[in-house]
Amino acid sequence: MNFAQALASGLLTGFVYALIAAGLTLIFGVMEIVNFAHGEFLMLSMYLSYFFHASLHLDPLVALPLNALALFALGVIVYFALIRRVLKAPMLAQVFATFGLGVFLQNLAQFFWRPDFRTLGDTWVSGKRIAPFGVFVGGPQLAAAIGAVVTTWLLWWLLARTSIGRALLATAEDKQAAALMGIDPDRMFALAWGIGAACVGVAGALLSTFHYVFPQVGSQFALIAFVAVALGGFGSVLGAFAGGIAIGVVESLAGVFIQPALKNLFVFAIYVLVVLVRPRGLLGKQ
Repeated sequence: MNFAQALASGLLTGFVYALIAAGLTLIFGVMEIVNFAHGEFLMLSMYLSYFFHASLHLDPLVALPLNALALFALGVIVYFALIRRVLKAPMLAQVFATFGLGVFLQNLAQFFWRPDFRTLGDTWVSGKRIAPFGVFVGGPQLAAAIGAVVTTWLLWWLLARTSIGRALLATAEDKQAAALMGIDPDRMFALAWGIGAACVGVAGALLSTFHYVFPQVGSQFALIAFVAVALGGFGSVLGAFAGGIAIGVVESLAGVFIQPALKNLFVFAIYVLVVLVRPRGLLGKQ
């Protein structure tokens, strides 16, 4: 029964990891830039849910579209204000640009909201749980997992079934050729940043129903997201989804059989093994 409980918990957590990683891999797939401020975007979304709940009494699930829109706008603004200026700069400058943005946002949050741990209190799903076959599943975790799966599916559908998605994929494949076909790469880059940030905006709203909100919260999930992206293959949304689920399950099962403090040891061990055997990731391009 401990195994079944750990497996269920790992799957629920893994779906949320997958959504966070999907937004990160989309940005890299289109632009080949790693957003080291991705975790801070998540943190801002969680604070947004907190203030919507505390000030306007909006449940995080109700305010979820507002989180997505706000983070979409933030992603577009960051692209035009910062990223576009370093596109032709050396890769190291691009790394420092997003890393510096993350440090700035984290310290800004700490300045305005202090390093206190905050919780939303009662929400629509708090205090609820189900127990299929004796496996307990909390309402907030189940809602977060369902929301993450639906959002990731919508992202896949957008990329695979719409003209906007095909334009994004064409830009990711060859921006010069895409420009010759009438696609504006600059617009696609901004859209990729907006959609990537919107994904993490949804994830932040879902996480806020059961997780503490504080300035460093994004760092906890950003590292896992980077590993999930590398595990699944940079630029692959389906790979990031699979990587996120795998990490969630391994992390949860490892916490049962060894000390919980060492559970990430197995996560990073699997990552190192995949990098050695298949450097492009499970579903990455050649």
